[in-house]
Amino acid sequence: MYREKFYRKWLRTIDLVTFQIQVEETDLFIAADKNLYREAMDTVFKYRGEIENYIEENPLFETSLSPIDISITAPLIVNEMILAAQSVDVGPMAAVAGAIAEFVGKDLLKHSEEIIVENGGDVFLKTTKPRLVGVYAGETPLSGKLALNILPEQTPLGICTSAGTVGHSLSFGKADAVVVLSKNTPLADAAATAIGNLVQEVEDIEEGLSFAKGIKDILGVLIIKDNKMGVWGEIDIQPL
Repeated sequence: MYREKFYRKWLRTIDLVTFQIQVEETDLFIAADKNLYREAMDTVFKYRGEIENYIEENPLFETSLSPIDISITAPLIVNEMILAAQSVDVGPMAAVAGAIAEFVGKDLLKHSEEIIVENGGDVFLKTTKPRLVGVYAGETPLSGKLALNILPEQTPLGICTSAGTVGHSLSFGKADAVVVLSKNTPLADAAATAIGNLVQEVEDIEEGLSFAKGIKDILGVLIIKDNKMGVWGEIDIQPL
C-alpha cells in the first residue's frame, strides 16, 4: 500500500523541476534542472536489477542482520552496500536506500548540474546553492521545526535518516530520528541504522553520538529522542 511521504514538502526545491519514480518498493522523489523521468527510470531499473539478481544467487545478502564478505563478482552497488555495512556492523540491506539514491543521483548528474534524490528519508544531494532540508521526527515537539543547512561546497552529500518510531525500515532502537551526513550515502544509511539501534531512551543519545564519532567518513550526526536532541560534527541546524 502506498503511503504519501508528506515530509517531502520539507525538501525545498522551488527552483528545480520535481518528479517521482516508483518501481515496486523503490519510491524516489527527484529534483533536477529539468525533467529526467525517463533517465531516472532507466537507472532505477538498472540498479534494482543488479541488486535483485545478486540476491537471487546470494540470499544471505538480503536476510543477514550482520556484515557479510565482499564479493569480487558482485556489482559495484552491492559491494558498496557490503562495505558500508561492515563499517558499522549491520546487514548490507541497511544501506540499500542510500545506495540507490546515490547511484541514481550520480548517473543523473550527467544530465543536470543539480540533483536531489530522496528515497524513503535518505537523500543524495548535489547543489550549487544553499539548501534547507527539513527534519521529520514523528510525534516529537521537534518534528518539522528543524532544518539542515546544506552548502554547495559540502556536496555531493548523503543525508540519511533512521527512526525506530517512524516508517517501515527495520530498527532495534526507539529514536525518533537519527540523521547522518557523509560523502558516502550507503555509509550514511547504514550508520543511521546502527546509531539508531543504540537509542532506546533519551539517556542513550550520548552513547549514540560517541559511537558516531568512531565511524570513519561520517561528517555529522543529529539524534532526536522525545523532546531532546544531540548533535556532533559538521552539521548546521536552523529553525524552520
